[in-house]
Amino acid sequence: MHAVVRSYSGGNASMVFDLIEGATDDVRELLGTIPGFVSYTAIRTADGGVTVTVCEDKAGTDESVKRAAAFVAERATSPIDPPMISEGDTSLHFGS
Repeated sequence: MHAVVRSYSGGNASMVFDLIEGATDDVRELLGTIPGFVSYTAIRTADGGVTVTVCEDKAGTDESVKRAAAFVAERATSPIDPPMISEGDTSLHFGS
């Protein structure tokens, strides 16, 4: 499996999480339809937050980065600094 972490901070970063929380069904449809999708988590922090997407392969996480960027660009009402992106193969993943 492959995971990507998008870290949002700086100007208007909290808006990303306002958008996500206000459109959970849209986010579920947007990312859940990626081939090989496994999971998505959004974590709000004091200065913005992070999102984590896990897919079966890098092609899936690459698609999630593209879709997430389009989602934010289409819905943001003010400029948002682009996220710092980290990615890699998972060494451990389990859940319910």
